[in-house]
Parts: sequence; C-alpha cells; structure tokens
Amino acid sequence: MEYNLTMPLKKEDITKLSAGDIVHLNGTILTARDEAHAHILEKTENGKEIPFGLDESVIYHCGPLMRKIEDKWEIVAAGPTTSARMSKMTPELLDKYNVFALIGKGGMTNVTEAMQDKCVYLAFTGGCAALASENIINVKEVHWLELGMPEAVWVLEVENFGPLVVGIDAKGNDLFSKIDEKARKIYSGL
Repeated sequence: MEYNLTMPLKKEDITKLSAGDIVHLNGTILTARDEAHAHILEKTENGKEIPFGLDESVIYHCGPLMRKIEDKWEIVAAGPTTSARMSKMTPELLDKYNVFALIGKGGMTNVTEAMQDKCVYLAFTGGCAALASENIINVKEVHWLELGMPEAVWVLEVENFGPLVVGIDAKGNDLFSKIDEKARKIYSGL
C-alpha cells in the first residue's frame, strides 16, 4: 500500500501501516541524532523541560547541512543518517514520549518491542540528501545549536517527503530482521 500522511499523525495513521508500505509525509518533523537523543533523555531524567514537543512527533535521524542567509536558515543537504546508532536510546525515549514515527536509514535493533502498537520506523534510502532537501520547504526552528549543526534539533516543514518504506511496523514486523535472517540462512549453507 501507499500512503500520503499529514502531521500531526494520529495513532490510527501508524497502526494501519504494514512493513513494506510506502509513505510520503507532509507537515512538521524534527531532526535528532545521537547527541540530541542523549540531551533529551538527560533533561527528562533531571526533570527539565525540552523546548519542543515530542508527543505525536516524527523524528528524522538526520544531521543536516544548513546555511544562514540573513536571519533565515536554509537546507543545503538533509539525508538520513544510520539509525542503528540511536537503537540503544530509543526504547527509553519511546517510554517517556509518544513518538509516532522514526525516519532513518539502515534499520534499528532492539526497538521492535518498544515500538509495539505506538511507533513505526520509516526507512529513507541513503544517498538521498538532495532529494530530501527538495521536500523540506521551511526551517521553522532550531534548538540546541550549541551541540553543533548536525546534532542540533531542527524543526522542519516537509511536503511530499519520501518515498519512505515502513521498515518496522507497529505490529512488530521488521523488514531488516527478515532480510538478515534470509542472508544468514543463505550464507550458512555455503
């Protein structure tokens, strides 16, 4: 199936998705890489507020390259980064916040149970920085720029963002695990 979804997403939007479905997104997404994830969890643990909402959000594992022209930020490149680096922090993040979707490349491990009935992983093909940039129509805000440009949290408005493939659905189906399992069977027989 193919879906064109608009944020804010509803729970029904993500629970209807199945591994292998194609998705395009419209609305607001947030970027967050390793340092941003660690910063979010640290602030939460210390009872401090974060300056952006994560409930019902979409997090894009991306360290964009930006340029500032006058007082406005513009995207230069915004391709997906390897999501596996965030796997260790994701279960805790999903326990504390009602994040509906994660976008990145390469899949994630140890997250399927934490995503059950509440979150999906949307895979974006690596090397698509230019394609992704074309579908980001506005840089709305930036938070924690002191972490560095790629590690800051960028609030982006997207239009027809994708194509994204549902790599892990909210039912526990994981395309990456299935491919890994098939490959292991093939190579163990050699």
